[in-house]
Amino acid sequence: MKCNVGKTDRNIRIIVGLFVIAVGVFFKSWLGLIGAIPLVTAALGWCPIYVPFGLTTYKDKTL
Repeated sequence: MKCNVGKTDRNIRIIVGLFVIAVGVFFKSWLGLIGAIPLVTAALGWCPIYVPFGLTTYKDKTL
């Protein structure tokens, strides 16, 4: 599992995830659980949706 989520992408995922969870809590809806998806992908640094398309936002600093 290679890292394919860069720093900016990770920060956006954290903000969006927290926002969706907050909206779910505000409206007392279980749909706020969807906010966990971007938080998990940000924590792992890997997005399964990027894999089939060969996308990556990760910049390797060893080059």
